[in-house]
Amino acid sequence: MRGPELHVDVGRPRAGALGNAVSNPTRLEIPDGSPFGTDNLPYGVFSTPGSAPRIGVRVGESVVDLAATLGDDVFASPSLNAFMAQGKPRWDEVRERVGALVAGEVPAAAVHAAAAVTLHLPFEVADYVDFYASEHHAANVGRILRPDAEPLLPNWKHLPVGYHGRSSTVVVSGTEITRPCGQKARPDGPVFGPTERLDLEVELGFVVGTGSRMGTRLATADFAEHVFGVVLVNDWSARDIQAWEYQPLGPHLGKSFATSISPWVVPLAALERARVPGPVQDPAVLPYLRDDRDRGLDIDFALRWNGQLVSYPAYRDMYWSPAQMLAHLTAAGAACSTGDLYASGTVSGPTPGERGALIELTWGGRDPVDVAGRPSTFLEDGDEVVISATAPGTGGGRIGLGEVAGRIAAARQ
Repeated sequence: MRGPELHVDVGRPRAGALGNAVSNPTRLEIPDGSPFGTDNLPYGVFSTPGSAPRIGVRVGESVVDLAATLGDDVFASPSLNAFMAQGKPRWDEVRERVGALVAGEVPAAAVHAAAAVTLHLPFEVADYVDFYASEHHAANVGRILRPDAEPLLPNWKHLPVGYHGRSSTVVVSGTEITRPCGQKARPDGPVFGPTERLDLEVELGFVVGTGSRMGTRLATADFAEHVFGVVLVNDWSARDIQAWEYQPLGPHLGKSFATSISPWVVPLAALERARVPGPVQDPAVLPYLRDDRDRGLDIDFALRWNGQLVSYPAYRDMYWSPAQMLAHLTAAGAACSTGDLYASGTVSGPTPGERGALIELTWGGRDPVDVAGRPSTFLEDGDEVVISATAPGTGGGRIGLGEVAGRIAAARQ
């Protein structure tokens, strides 16, 4: 059993390391309006030809090697976990220091062109939970699957509904997605084979930096002390496999084959200007789910299917907040650990152009979408999906959350 990962004191700077490195300093050029300005500073894990993966920060069109710049061994790691486990005071300290450095001069040897590096999974995923936090998405799916019943089930407005996924199948953007196989219903009984209704889901993921002990509960007010940052998520879904298996215990093979995340983890500190009031929650939630801060995040997504923009969901409309999701996740006493990932579920808005899954966009496959002249309902082999997002930055412009991309490969028979 994995125990909680709490604050540890590792990876302090090596004496003299930074001083030796700045003998050949350079000043970073950040294009005007760059989504990766000094008010963003997302963390990722990168490598260059012949070098080991290590932690960097994206600045403009460059990636800055933090181990070389700060002289701190914690950033020589191939994942963010050890740094995240150090806790919020350390996150704030490093963010302030990096911001000051990249606004001035950094060692030239520590600067790499973003287009020339290889990006890796940014953290070791300890556990994965996916929620169902959009009222628009839940209601649309309810109308599609249960047209003669209430679209929302009785519990939906009382708690953030979620399920456990498989952390081992969380992959970084750009990883090829193999079409999954499973059982599908037929009038004369189930058959086994490749999904014929392969879907995507536009989501926002929250990365736990410091954990909690088993048997304790986190409050909504604890959110910023425990969550390090956010990533973009595409929770791929096999709708025909899911439809046959999900009752009575929920998703399994239809959801467990792959979940893609973006390579850059945007710190919560970069999203302060993105906070907005969330939707009114009626009926009132139980005390442990009350969230007194602005609950929403003003994040705009763009969904491209084979290069064509097909949807632009907005996160500000999400009914359940990330702080409420974290509080509910631990409400029964479950521990959370450094590297836990929990995602919002599909982000959808009130209009057809804001739907974040193909099951909604095509209304269960009834209404095809024109994709470069091809009437399309669900994903075909060779299709590529790219999700991107932006949010207001502290400097008055917009910051980028990067993108999460995946191309569909044929099933392995």
